[in-house]
Amino acid sequence: MCRSCVTTTEAPNWWHSPPAEASWEPGGTDQEPSAERASGWDRALVGFTGEVLNAPQTHDGQEQGPTLVRFSDPAGLADWVASLLLRERRLRPERPLGLATGRTMEPIYASLVRQVKGLTPAEQQELRKHWCSFNLDAYVGLDRADPRSFAAEMTSRLTTPLGLDPEQVHLPDGQAADSHAAAECYAAQLAATGGVGLQLLGLGLNGHVGFNEPPCEADAPCRCVELNPATRHQNAGAFGGNPEAVPERAISLGLRDILAADRLLLVVTGAAKAEVLARALQEPPTPELPASWIQLHPRALVVADGEACSVLQASSDVSEGVA
Repeated sequence: MCRSCVTTTEAPNWWHSPPAEASWEPGGTDQEPSAERASGWDRALVGFTGEVLNAPQTHDGQEQGPTLVRFSDPAGLADWVASLLLRERRLRPERPLGLATGRTMEPIYASLVRQVKGLTPAEQQELRKHWCSFNLDAYVGLDRADPRSFAAEMTSRLTTPLGLDPEQVHLPDGQAADSHAAAECYAAQLAATGGVGLQLLGLGLNGHVGFNEPPCEADAPCRCVELNPATRHQNAGAFGGNPEAVPERAISLGLRDILAADRLLLVVTGAAKAEVLARALQEPPTPELPASWIQLHPRALVVADGEACSVLQASSDVSEGVA
């Protein structure tokens, strides 16, 4: 995949513009957003301290491929991503927010909580009133109250700190007697809301997004999946470091559900993810690397730290304008 280098310290313009259909603003009216309102939302974003490395290439008049943004400051990365999530939630409350779990997301959610608490009481109340989010996945067989479950993680990191109703933070039912039926029900529940507006994603060491383990086609539906041994090893930290204690199965939104989101936001941090990130962005999309399917999405943004970009920079020679 080859795209021209557009190295700049200005934030991606597309992410600074409110969607054309947006018609609601906390404390505002139901009028269509004006240019003044748009700039007001731009100012609400945390200051952009990253660097845009690659922009989508244009093919037949349409932009294709993800935009890549690099941050050298981990705190700046977390704050900016959190501000995008908050802005999306406030600007388009009619569309659910797609959320993820994992170590990459921890500083992002911590920053999101801080930013929400910086709003006025009225703005916080409005945010809670309209909150709706759907998580990517959940382990099969873990009680929601189990501290190792994704439900418990969301409760401790977002639901409780933000004062949300647990019914507003949706996760697959990993305790259902029929996990396959539960997966179908979860997909139908999401579809009934109109689908995800902005989907937050992390990247697995084997290239999975959600729990879509390789090989995985781009049209894979929400389903119950068998977890790869590498994934169980990667997630063992929450299970006392024992991969065998990690559940063998999970319910996950499929690539079909993920790619149906209006916008994708893939966040990648750490040197351990450098090689798989480079492959996901530079090699042709393939079932063997599920994350590579994001190349097909017209509105995808990849936000990574310097360590995660290191292999990609070396192999694409960004400094000479080849990516």
